[in-house]
Amino acid sequence: MVEKMKAIGYKKDLPIDNPESLFEFETKLPKLEPHDLLVKVEATSVNPVDVFTRQGQKTELKQPKIIGWDAYGIVIKTGEEASIFKPGDKVFYAGSYKRPGTDSEFQAVDERIVGHAPKNLSIPEIAAMPITSLTSWESLFEQINIDPSKKLENSNKAILIINGAGGVGSVATQLAHLAGLKVLATTGNEETKQWELNHGVDYVIDYHHDIEQQVHNAGFEYLDYILELTNLDEYWPVIVNLIAPLGKIVSTTGSGKDLDLQPLKRKMATFAWEWMYTKSWYGTSNLISQHRILDQVSELLDNGKLKSTLTKTLTPINAENLRKATALVESHHMTGKVVVKN
Repeated sequence: MVEKMKAIGYKKDLPIDNPESLFEFETKLPKLEPHDLLVKVEATSVNPVDVFTRQGQKTELKQPKIIGWDAYGIVIKTGEEASIFKPGDKVFYAGSYKRPGTDSEFQAVDERIVGHAPKNLSIPEIAAMPITSLTSWESLFEQINIDPSKKLENSNKAILIINGAGGVGSVATQLAHLAGLKVLATTGNEETKQWELNHGVDYVIDYHHDIEQQVHNAGFEYLDYILELTNLDEYWPVIVNLIAPLGKIVSTTGSGKDLDLQPLKRKMATFAWEWMYTKSWYGTSNLISQHRILDQVSELLDNGKLKSTLTKTLTPINAENLRKATALVESHHMTGKVVVKN
């Protein structure tokens, strides 16, 4: 087998229209840890985490850093303790934050965070789903602890998803709907309003106007659950006022530096962070749960209960197309997901 591969990376933060912001280079093929798979990457997606990570690099690196956290690919080789997959298997995954990313010809990834790829979807439709599905699933079913099998019980509960048309929001609204919840989600224009209604939302809330009043007008004094996916600091006063007594709040954003939790005490409300990379970062005892989640997501996608949130595909995988995809994400007006494939 070849000993080197092509990859795309950066050395420091530059405007995305600068050719050096993401550039192609050659590097060594990754070595496999015992539980690893060597995957030939066929498609990858760009997410906000790619933008935050690149923009955080203010000093120049000696070696290029490879990012990217969504992939569809084919297993080429397995580590000595890998037992879930075999060469030739088609897989999808989000990977680990502390290892080289998906913007490369080949990637080493722990099989315990990898899922069997859906069989009935296109490659771009599959590659759009891992990170957003894992974030949504963990937020709803682990952090909030909703039981998706108790649909009748959940039908008496309501959730507000802030930014329901983004990558994570577009999956979270669907999963909440499948669990039987009444789903409210924020958006800002007619196009994304229709997108949300097509992805499991019962009540669309226009964030340009009084959110609390719109929620009350929809018939809800309080909301049992709130999932925040953008700008926690800005929405915190609304979240505090709308969360129900004994309610649960989950945030995925990195804001909230000076978050005041005191208002939640009177309501005995719970606040939790969701970071999809925690399990792989710390090697937690439930690491394999991400494999199981992705396999369940794969089944939901194959049987049509869950829709891929792909909205744009660029081809092939090269630095130019990754810069174009990143520019779309940086615009903050991206609905759904953008994928770059070979």
